[in-house]
Amino acid sequence: MTTDVRTCTVGDGDDQITYDIRGDLSTGTPLLMFGSPMEAAAFAALGSYFPDRPVVTYDPRGAGRNPVGTEPITVEQHAEDLQRVIGALDAGPVDCFGTSGGGVNLLRLAELHPESVARVVAHEPPTTVALPDHDEVAAVLADMKATYLAAGNGPAMAKFIALVMHDGEIEPAYLDRPAPDPSLFGMSAEDDGSRTNPLMRNMPACNDYAPDVDALRSLGDRLVVAAGAGSGETVAARGARAVAAAIGIEATVFPSHHGGFVPGQPGSDPEAFAARLREVLS
Repeated sequence: MTTDVRTCTVGDGDDQITYDIRGDLSTGTPLLMFGSPMEAAAFAALGSYFPDRPVVTYDPRGAGRNPVGTEPITVEQHAEDLQRVIGALDAGPVDCFGTSGGGVNLLRLAELHPESVARVVAHEPPTTVALPDHDEVAAVLADMKATYLAAGNGPAMAKFIALVMHDGEIEPAYLDRPAPDPSLFGMSAEDDGSRTNPLMRNMPACNDYAPDVDALRSLGDRLVVAAGAGSGETVAARGARAVAAAIGIEATVFPSHHGGFVPGQPGSDPEAFAARLREVLS
């Protein structure tokens, strides 16, 4: 990205959202890229491939430089936070790239405020409502949330990582297997007493998001729903394909996997990912 970075905030108190602007907003349509709960910093490498236009990143509610909390966070709250950032930019409709939970929040933003978005690229939104194994996934998520509330971050996050790495449908006997050891993922099994993990605060609302098919279909070719070529049959990739199928479009294939735009991850390819994003935005 360019070195011209301005950090701004919108809102007060628990509703304060921190965002960064790279480049001059007067030079073209801003590209707003984000995840959830991934913070703005995670998009530095991807944004660097777009030096010809202003790039905006932000920390989602409850994450990064924003106030922390313990209450559940809804998809609607995230969508309205995005709308407030776009309004503060005062630069007209913006192109948006939202990935993972950010993809879910972007779809909801596009449903509620279609006038605020130009091109919409939702990458691997992990909605599970249309999956054939929805009930099984919901049970796994409920178990994960119960583990978080009872035992803390490490045990719950170990279960989360195991779930997102699972390739294929979740079988009914999934929860009969032994719980994964947090130490295998470099985490402690000790409970530090905190309950501010934004990922857990987003669950299960993020996965329970049910697309408004008619509203999304009305976006026409402004909407791209994407899944990674290397994502296989993981939950988020299946969620993306299910959303695309409900709308009546093909899921657009992006290089690599769920985190394919992040340097240093096994199998990631930020340059190819950025090239594909540029292509679908044009």
